[in-house]
Amino acid sequence: MRGHLRIRSPWTQLGIFLGLFGAGFLLSSIMAVIVLMMNGFRFADIEKLNWNQPEFLYVMKWLQGLSSLTMFLIPALVFALITFRRRPLYFLGIRKASKNFMYWLAFICIFCAFPFVFWLGELNQHIPLPSWMTAMEKDAGKQMEAFLRVNHSYDILVNVFIIAVLPAFCEELCFRGGLQRILIHLTKSPWIGIIIASILFSALHFQFQGFLPRMFLGMVLGALYWYSGSLWPSIIAHFVNNGTQVIAVSYAPKYVNENPGLPLYAALISGIFVFLILRYYSKNSSATYYREYQTDELNRYNQFLA
Repeated sequence: MRGHLRIRSPWTQLGIFLGLFGAGFLLSSIMAVIVLMMNGFRFADIEKLNWNQPEFLYVMKWLQGLSSLTMFLIPALVFALITFRRRPLYFLGIRKASKNFMYWLAFICIFCAFPFVFWLGELNQHIPLPSWMTAMEKDAGKQMEAFLRVNHSYDILVNVFIIAVLPAFCEELCFRGGLQRILIHLTKSPWIGIIIASILFSALHFQFQGFLPRMFLGMVLGALYWYSGSLWPSIIAHFVNNGTQVIAVSYAPKYVNENPGLPLYAALISGIFVFLILRYYSKNSSATYYREYQTDELNRYNQFLA
């Protein structure tokens, strides 16, 4: 019997995925150079360019959107087409959640997580970093502040699309649908796979003063995907997280570089609520390693025992 996998080895899958991700990064860099040169900007002088210049900012915004497609979406789709014999999007997680309430509960979960995320951000600020990381963070902060500056009402819609809509779909398909799936297969442990994928998810953003909160969010998103059996709850949560912050920072720019001050008890309550929601998810989940990774061996007699 031919199974649903063309590539059965998780190590081979990981090698293919990383190769495609590297190719996507290279393609994104080449396209950025070409687009900047076509618009009269020299890529070599990008650090000296004025982020307050409307023409330059416009080009950089759309390059940011394009990078979501070339670095995350395309590698994930190509990986799925190479790896699976049929239904590639299904095996990347584009399918119905096991329970309908899991969609709106993902929305609530991410809102409950905000105070704990802010506290982790404050904690992260106290971790000493090398000077080159600190300099990179300052540059990233200036760029994001320029990105989110609102001069016209439609700027918010553009920012939400580029920073919330595209990353929510493209990054979830890549990191949760692709990478997390491989790592769980490799380790044979859902939570080990989720944690490793979350560490890589955070590290590959190259914003180290936000490493801990982003890793925590990655774990929440990974758990929402695993327990629901669908990528849509994690896409919803990712969109809500990014979109809320885009809108908030549009009206309070100081929060680009600092976290809202909250008492410790608010962070503790937040963390407890997130834990309880994920616990409820797991109690109502039918997800098992056998059901997800041994689908070729399942039949109408044993599928309910998985």
